[in-house]
Amino acid sequence: MRKTIGYMITFTTYGTWLQGDKRGYTEDGEELEPNHLLEEANKQLLTKESVVLTKKQRNMIEEAIYAKAEEIGQKIFALSVCSNHTHIVIDYTTKDLGLIARYYKMAGQTALRKDGFEGRLWAKGFDKRFCFNYGSLKRRINYVNEHNDPRNKLRG
Repeated sequence: MRKTIGYMITFTTYGTWLQGDKRGYTEDGEELEPNHLLEEANKQLLTKESVVLTKKQRNMIEEAIYAKAEEIGQKIFALSVCSNHTHIVIDYTTKDLGLIARYYKMAGQTALRKDGFEGRLWAKGFDKRFCFNYGSLKRRINYVNEHNDPRNKLRG
């Protein structure tokens, strides 16, 4: 059995990356092709407005995630909080990845609520990718760091 050395977890803001999305989507770790009818059906099921994060909100979430990682003793190799999703590459942990994702989602939500945000922030669930060697870990780190390019992120 291969040893896991790290993970990339990704979660999206509410209503911004639905099943069937034209950019593709994942389900149970499998990358799936766009499906316009599925995407439209999912749009009809939304009960709130989609959440697109501002530059200020992205910075607040980033700070909250780093603070939570320090609190729980989790090493973050790379982090990118974008307008509609967040990528985090983390070191191996024995803790449940669902719990780790909830920690980070809750940290971001709590930070925004203190600033007056109301409503639902995140979509249910998260995507996880396992890194079994340093090559795959490095590729995930590079992928996330590319999202940090100011031309991609609109950071001030």
